[in-house]
Amino acid sequence: MTDVAAKDSLTVTDNRTGQTYDLAITDNTIAAKDLGQIRLTDDEPGLATYDPGFVNTASCRSAVTFIDGDKGILEYRGYPIEQLAEKSNFLEVAYLLIHGELPTKEQYDSWVHEITYHTFVHENVKTFMQGFRYDAHPMGMLMASVGALSTFYPDARNISDADNRHMQIVRMIAKMPTLGAWSFRHAQGKPYVYPDNDLGYTANFLSMLFKMSESKFEADPRLVKALDVLFILHADHEQNCSTNAVRSVGSSQVDPYSAVAAGVGALYGPLHGGANEAVLRMLKRIGSKENIPAFIEGVKNGNERLMGFGHRVYKNFDPRATIIKKACDDVFEVTGVNPLLEIAKELEKIALEDEYFVKRKLYPNVDFYSGLIYEAFQFPPEMFTVLFAIGRTPGWLAQWSELVQDKDQKIARPKQIYTGDRELTFTAASERWA
Repeated sequence: MTDVAAKDSLTVTDNRTGQTYDLAITDNTIAAKDLGQIRLTDDEPGLATYDPGFVNTASCRSAVTFIDGDKGILEYRGYPIEQLAEKSNFLEVAYLLIHGELPTKEQYDSWVHEITYHTFVHENVKTFMQGFRYDAHPMGMLMASVGALSTFYPDARNISDADNRHMQIVRMIAKMPTLGAWSFRHAQGKPYVYPDNDLGYTANFLSMLFKMSESKFEADPRLVKALDVLFILHADHEQNCSTNAVRSVGSSQVDPYSAVAAGVGALYGPLHGGANEAVLRMLKRIGSKENIPAFIEGVKNGNERLMGFGHRVYKNFDPRATIIKKACDDVFEVTGVNPLLEIAKELEKIALEDEYFVKRKLYPNVDFYSGLIYEAFQFPPEMFTVLFAIGRTPGWLAQWSELVQDKDQKIARPKQIYTGDRELTFTAASERWA
């Protein structure tokens, strides 16, 4: 084997047969299909990998989001999240994620205009949503209504047409706040509020949420900015559970509404979208700063769980947490300080200094402070994940668009390791029950 081959390949010896194989290394990965050549006999299946949860398996190539978990780096299309949160806005970030580059002034104005004038939904969607029980969970309503949009836009199935894809992407980003706000109003028994096209994206969302009898709802600009920043922070996060769901369902070449509905369904789960709600429950259970030492001891003894700390991807710190902490200050200037904030800050201070947590690399993640912000907005906990879904929609659609144009992608069909019985003999019911 040449030096180049040795440098760019992995040599594997199958100790069962003594045979050696060279597997090419590309982008610090080996192709799983190359393992298929490693087999005992030609009649048996080749070697495969067993990786529940895709802990160390790359399922795609993507140019949307870069994460370096060891260094705490998050970039959208190469731009650091810190710069985007400070200097950009959600619709500009959405354009960046979808199109791969920042817009010119003309492109941005056209993009905002398109999204602004597609915020309305068909009246039948309103009737559909009104059919839910009075206590329906907003995420269940959102998931169903997003999926239902596919029936209103049957042309969305033509995913090979670039103009058609663009139209569906605009519609989806535009209508998510409307669907999310209506699910919120439904739970409160309040009439649905139609979009106000004179308002910006996030201000319009707040209007649909909270407008009552006033002729025009005007939210405090600091609250609008804080929620816009939260949307930016949630806009994409590489191949997380819900994005993987969007890509997996999208690999069947289904329309984007159905694929995004799958993402909403994945986000509905408590292990993905429910972490900030769990943080709030934890802080309320602690009750006061005086109870924190006992809680910390409970965590160390395995009797309590420290929610909102640590991350599967980030190994030292979550870059979004610092930005969210600053947004907390801006929101509480308007709403007044949440008493839970003092508990949160003291808990963070102790955990960051305690050797037990430092050693385990447990530090605040994006969920630790976001729940406090949402509660300050007077959102009930069941709405937290809806807000997450609205922010994540451009990322889902960017990943979906990338998927359908990727010639390497195939319909998702992972292997399994069968553990059940084999070659049983069936006995008819008349004999089994005799």
